[in-house]
Amino acid sequence: MNLDLSNKDALVCGASRGIGKAIAEVLAGLGATVTVVARNRDRLEAVVDGLSTNKNQQHQLVVSDFSNPEEVRKQFGSWLDNTPTQILINNSGGPPPGPIVQAEGEAFLDGMRAHLLCNQYLARAALPGMRKAGYGRIINIISTSVYEPIPGLGVSNTVRAAVAAWAKTLSREIAPDGITVNNVLPGFTATDRLDSLIAGRAEKSGRSEDEVADGMRASVPMERFASPEEIAHAVAFLASPAASYITGVSLAVDGGRLNSL
Repeated sequence: MNLDLSNKDALVCGASRGIGKAIAEVLAGLGATVTVVARNRDRLEAVVDGLSTNKNQQHQLVVSDFSNPEEVRKQFGSWLDNTPTQILINNSGGPPPGPIVQAEGEAFLDGMRAHLLCNQYLARAALPGMRKAGYGRIINIISTSVYEPIPGLGVSNTVRAAVAAWAKTLSREIAPDGITVNNVLPGFTATDRLDSLIAGRAEKSGRSEDEVADGMRASVPMERFASPEEIAHAVAFLASPAASYITGVSLAVDGGRLNSL
């Protein structure tokens, strides 16, 4: 099975920590030259310093704020003209938690800007280079809420579903070019984001954080949280030549938690 990403360039968003950082590390380990993107330069520099490097890899970073999609469009429109990428990983921190009935309209707009609009702008900017290279992989890190909405994540559920519909539409339009578009849906994964969700649930319920975490693990057939690296391995497969005939899918990496088929 061909998982070799040598001579491939990857743009990994949200790569300063958590799942994005793990994806950058795994892709670099398979030979890709990786550009990591996030808001925090210091963290990005630390990530780049830790990536596997051979003589053909020259990893780099781009500081960008996905809360401002128009700036992202301008920034990457020109950047990707000069630095084409064959692998685009759309990944950004999820919208704040809370019941949907309490959400203000601006919260939905903020979520759509950071996720849907930025994904759209990055994909459009990356496509010419992918077509020229004859190789393209667009992979979106979303959520299992695409299949089953998660209680207490009203805005996130809505935005994630919109991104999944966008990705499916895009996958069909660009399939003739041999470019694939897929989604990876992480389940409960040991990241800062999960820690904050556990803390929020504990505060609202009056239970301890350990009790909340134990209850969440109990809902997973494997009875544990995923590591970021386990999510990254699924992403790496979809980014590889081995996944050339897989497009338009949403792959749950959740330890069997979803009840839907």
